[in-house]
Amino acid sequence: MNYSLISRRHFLGSSMVFALADYAPKVWAKPVFSSSPFTLGVASGYPEHNGVCLWTRLAPEFLAPAGGMPPEAVAVSFEIADDEAFKSIVDQGQTWAEPNFAHSVHLETTKLSPARDYWYRFHVADVTSPIGHTRTAPAAHQTADKLRFAFASCQQYEQGYYGAYRHMAKEDLDLVIHLGDYIYETSWGENKVRSHASPEPITLDDYRARYALYKSDPNLQAAHAAFSWVAVWDDHEVENDYADDRSENADDPRWFIHRRAAAYQAWYEHMPARRTMAPIDAYARIYTQLKFGQLAEINLLDDRQFRSPQPCPKPGRGGSNVVENCLERLDPKATLLGDRQEAWLSTKLASSKGRWNLLAQQTLMSQADSKSGEGQKFYTDGWDGYPAARDRLMDILQSTKVTNPIVIGGDVHSYWVADLKRDFNRPDSPTIATEFCGTSITSKPPAEDMIQTAKSEGPHIKFATGSHRGYTVMTVTNESLKTDLRVVANHYDPDTTISTLTSFVVFNGRAGAEQS
Repeated sequence: MNYSLISRRHFLGSSMVFALADYAPKVWAKPVFSSSPFTLGVASGYPEHNGVCLWTRLAPEFLAPAGGMPPEAVAVSFEIADDEAFKSIVDQGQTWAEPNFAHSVHLETTKLSPARDYWYRFHVADVTSPIGHTRTAPAAHQTADKLRFAFASCQQYEQGYYGAYRHMAKEDLDLVIHLGDYIYETSWGENKVRSHASPEPITLDDYRARYALYKSDPNLQAAHAAFSWVAVWDDHEVENDYADDRSENADDPRWFIHRRAAAYQAWYEHMPARRTMAPIDAYARIYTQLKFGQLAEINLLDDRQFRSPQPCPKPGRGGSNVVENCLERLDPKATLLGDRQEAWLSTKLASSKGRWNLLAQQTLMSQADSKSGEGQKFYTDGWDGYPAARDRLMDILQSTKVTNPIVIGGDVHSYWVADLKRDFNRPDSPTIATEFCGTSITSKPPAEDMIQTAKSEGPHIKFATGSHRGYTVMTVTNESLKTDLRVVANHYDPDTTISTLTSFVVFNGRAGAEQS
């Protein structure tokens, strides 16, 4: 019998596990802590009309092996209230923090009311966690007036401070969407302001320590505590430019898949993710859908786990390249999402009842030709490396006749606003959807001249720059979707100010963004 399955499916929330003495972890009956076990804060995620997933991880020594915790399960109690003073408790009880999941807690409550604000906290022994705030989604039949959310990506710890998150935590938001590169496995770039202070992660303990380092940042903790988050991963959560079981270093896939399994488990242990997203070996299903009444549906996609290897890699390597005349790039069978996820997305879009339909995925979807004049040059790690897969996605959007499709992405450390065309090489081709690709929180951008060349070569690209770090805020109403590109003045300054670089609006029933 598989111990991890027994633990995950039965130990959490069931006293019957104690009859399974051969499989249940030992319980730390009377825990005593010399310092707070809530060093990594609290978080909530994946809001539904009747509940959310609440997260914390017990780690009094967050960089130590096992976070300084013994190999025993610990009882953790929780409270959820509809007021910050916790005078009106709406749900409370006890769950378990288990050693085989790094003493993380993923509590899924279903006793809440739609479209309401709630506050929550955890208790273990005589220690109480920080207070977190969350908000449930409207019910399916409700006509919500507004959805306001931020999306962010690419937060290399060494390349800047998280001043952007300090400002995000003060926004009035229903949700935060993180589009990947929550951690970085590698140390790179110039002008570093802080250090990973450890080698590249390979093992589960390595990845746990890297996540703990990132999550120890107080501004990141504040943004998690302020709102519900949802997340998709990108490459740096495992290794730069990986594709399915293929490493950029051309490692043996049989070895690399074990590294991927360790990385996926650490991701789950540190995210407010549903327990259905817990990995089984090297597989985890993180693509899912969120509904916000009749106003919006958000489809979260995974373009790393199931993708084909990048075409025309550098000799002796895997991963990305910048290519011209690469016939392999045109392979009609190449995929970013995989057949099963593509079919799932098609079904979800065909049955959508939302006025706005968002695809939250990792990277730039628009064609970006970085060669001036005759010929074309493309970066192969994004959708330009998989044009047939992009064409299939445009076919899905057209065939399902889904209303107001909006694509959001990250990865490329720069802002892009673009029309998604049926044929990018024909300016008069129909606009199928509107794309907003966000800049990085801290990570170094590509060369600005390359970005501007792509903009000049692509009439469908309405705005592009890599000169700013920050995050994006979207305000969705029945009539329009407004996008504010929020930028910090200096990501090397932890006390940086923030401003809105520019704003765009998409109007209901009319694809394409207009600068406002």
